[in-house]
Amino acid sequence: MTRAGRRVLIVGGGIGGLTLATALGQRGIRADLVEIEAKPEVGGVGILQYGNALRALRGLGLFEACLETGFQTDTYRYFDAAGEQLARLQLLRIADPDRPAINMLPRPALQRILTDGAVQAGAQLRYGLGVAKIAHSATHVAVNFTDSSHADYDLIVGADGIRSTMRGLIYGPIAPVYTGQGCWRVTLARPPDLDYQCMYMGIGVKAGLIPLTEKTMYLLVVTNEPGNPRMTADRLHEMLRKRLAGFSGRIGAIRDSISDTDAVLYVPIEEVILPPPWHLGRVLLIGDAAHASSPHIAQGAAMAIEDAVVLAELTAGEQPLPEILESFMQRRYERCKFVQDLSRQVGEDGAESDPQKCAERDRRMKEVFAVPKPRPHELTLAGPI
Repeated sequence: MTRAGRRVLIVGGGIGGLTLATALGQRGIRADLVEIEAKPEVGGVGILQYGNALRALRGLGLFEACLETGFQTDTYRYFDAAGEQLARLQLLRIADPDRPAINMLPRPALQRILTDGAVQAGAQLRYGLGVAKIAHSATHVAVNFTDSSHADYDLIVGADGIRSTMRGLIYGPIAPVYTGQGCWRVTLARPPDLDYQCMYMGIGVKAGLIPLTEKTMYLLVVTNEPGNPRMTADRLHEMLRKRLAGFSGRIGAIRDSISDTDAVLYVPIEEVILPPPWHLGRVLLIGDAAHASSPHIAQGAAMAIEDAVVLAELTAGEQPLPEILESFMQRRYERCKFVQDLSRQVGEDGAESDPQKCAERDRRMKEVFAVPKPRPHELTLAGPI
């Protein structure tokens, strides 16, 4: 079957699924996309787009729309809990040498950009619809949808997130793995002088400030939460303030201003560690469905976007499907594993709760970044996808 005639179903209308629908459509393959949620709107606070994500989006013509909506910088700073600067990092301009290295924007804004891109590329988006059952054959996959309709496809791509239904259909129950940490987020007004991304390193807790727009930013807090405790919804603001007790300066002032529990979002940090291959027959998993990582280096969305770009490139070629899937794994597995392993390592470093070891960590950061330089993993991510 020629590339234009390939019938592709994408399951999941998040970042990976919409990017894939856009990338396929731009290469002449109009995909069907189904999303179990009834509406295209998403929650969440913010998304960080480092250079490798921006480079991939630039290739799809979505780079400028993201920059127009978000906030850009070249600088990442580390501070201790009292507000003393530990390090200043100069981020790599991977996507464009004349544009800032990183873009930060509200998550709903990115959803609108990606949805528009998929529609313009000719994808058929259907909401309130999921996959109930699949049946493999040598020539296609037969799909029964949750509304009792059915169709046949040459390729199904599960891009339905960390609790993927498609993963369960092809591999059985594989639950996300809890990392021992939780993540808190609060959207706030951005002070005019906060024109950089930063992280404040405490003892067993770290707090970041991320600009989103000219007027807004968000507070990101990562804490050790042994046993994955259930958080009381109407006390989230009190619980967050308690966890920030060791901070002074700017974070201390923000802590004391948090008074609305509805403004605080909390999620346990989980991973999906799926061994290769991420495909069975004519069904492939991408993004968080296959390799969800912790958020410590902000590369989860970027990996989903890169997955989509690589898969679209391969699918638009003339290779048979088994070779496409094998080529995809060769190009994506080691890179995604690198991100997952490094993010876990960074999370463990920030989770240190021994005061002496934290002091040593802070001293080490001062030495390593005495001269501003890129973060080491950026050099790897600047390479080809």
